[in-house]
Amino acid sequence: MNRGRGRGQDTQQVRRVRSPRKGEIPGVVEQILGHGKLKVRCADGKIRLSRIPGKMKKRIWIREGDVVLIKPWDFQSDEKADVIWRYTRTEANWLERRGYLNL
Repeated sequence: MNRGRGRGQDTQQVRRVRSPRKGEIPGVVEQILGHGKLKVRCADGKIRLSRIPGKMKKRIWIREGDVVLIKPWDFQSDEKADVIWRYTRTEANWLERRGYLNL
């Protein structure tokens, strides 16, 4: 009896990769600081202190080396930002091939 295990393993799910929009910058997590804060090296060469908003904190886990999409704050935009998306390894490779992620 299968009991639900292994169901749908032969079909792949096709997802569209979320590309950076205006005001959003991709980056790589360098260090996890605790309390939902991270150091992220952005594609523009700056290192920003980023925070994970509460709605993402419960749903998604972010580790060092993950590729994330951040939105810099209106003030202190060179220093601080919010994480708005985490890319999977496959999506990160796609971004790198397309030239969005040049670190």
